Amino acid sequence: MTTNIIDLPAVEYLLPGNRTCAGCGLAVAYRFILKALDGKAVMTIPASCLTVLGGMYPVSSVHVPWVNCTFPSTAATATGIAAGLRALGREELRVIAMAGDGGTLDIGIQALSGAAERNEDVLFICYDNEAYMNTGTQRSSATPKGVRTATTPVHGKQENKKDIIQIMEAHGVGYIATASPSYPGDLYDKVLKARDLKGMRYIHIHVPCPPGWAFPTRDTISLGRLAVETGVLALYEIVDGALSFTAKTKTIAKGGGKLRPLEDYLSAQGRFKGMGEEIVAEFQDGVRERWERFAARDRQSAGA
Repeated sequence: MTTNIIDLPAVEYLLPGNRTCAGCGLAVAYRFILKALDGKAVMTIPASCLTVLGGMYPVSSVHVPWVNCTFPSTAATATGIAAGLRALGREELRVIAMAGDGGTLDIGIQALSGAAERNEDVLFICYDNEAYMNTGTQRSSATPKGVRTATTPVHGKQENKKDIIQIMEAHGVGYIATASPSYPGDLYDKVLKARDLKGMRYIHIHVPCPPGWAFPTRDTISLGRLAVETGVLALYEIVDGALSFTAKTKTIAKGGGKLRPLEDYLSAQGRFKGMGEEIVAEFQDGVRERWERFAARDRQSAGA
C-alpha cells in the first residue's frame, strides 16, 4: 500500500529557500527523497539544476553531506565514496548518486554502465526533465521526438527518447523503479525500499519543468499526474526482473487500462506546439505499445 502523504515524516532535510525556478518539480521530488533517506546518506551530484538547488559553499539548502563532481563521473564518484565508507566502517550511510537526464543518459552513461556492471552498492537516481534545462533547454537523448528545444527550434527533435530502463535491465540491476513528484507517497516508498537494498539500484523520476516545457508554474503537480493518466509515464518497480505497477498506474490497470487522451498532455505544454499529426500519431502508438508491454509483464508478475 502506498504511504499516505499525511503519514510522511515531518522532519525536513531540504531547508527553506533555494534558487530553483518557481514551480520546480525537482525541488518537490527532492524533498521527499530526502525524507526517505532520513539524513543517513552521502550524495554526489554533477553539474545540473540540482547543483543550483543545493547552492554554493558555504551556503546550502540541503541538510545532508553533498559532493559535487564532474558531469561524466557521477556513478564513478559514488563508487569511490562507497568504497571509502566501507573502509571507515560507516556502511550505515547510504551512497546516493543523483543526476539529470543529460548526466545519466548522455554524458554520465559510461560511468553508470560501469558501476551497474560491477553491481556497486549505490542508489542512482535520475531526475528526467527531458532536456538540458540548467543551460537553456537544449535537447538530450531523453527529449521526446518532435519537441522543440533551443537546439531543435524549427522541426523539433527528430529521434525517439532513449529507453534507459531497458539499458538498466540489460545490466541486470536488481531494483529499478519509475516515479513522479506528483505522487509523493509512491516516490517516498520506492526510495525507502531502495535505500535498504544492496548493490546497484536505479530510480527514474519524471520531473515536469515549467520554463523548459512551457506551462504555468501552478500546473506542475497536475501535469505530472497527466503524464501518468495518459500513459506517457507508467509507475512501476522491477524487482529481479519482475515488473509490478504501483500507485495510480496500478489503479488504471485494475480499472481496465483506460487512459486519458494523449492530447490532454500535449496541449498543456508549449514545447509540443507545431508537432505534426504524423509525429503525434507515432507518439500515441509508442505510448500504447509501452502500456501493453508493461501491462503484460505486470499480469505475469501478479500470476507468478
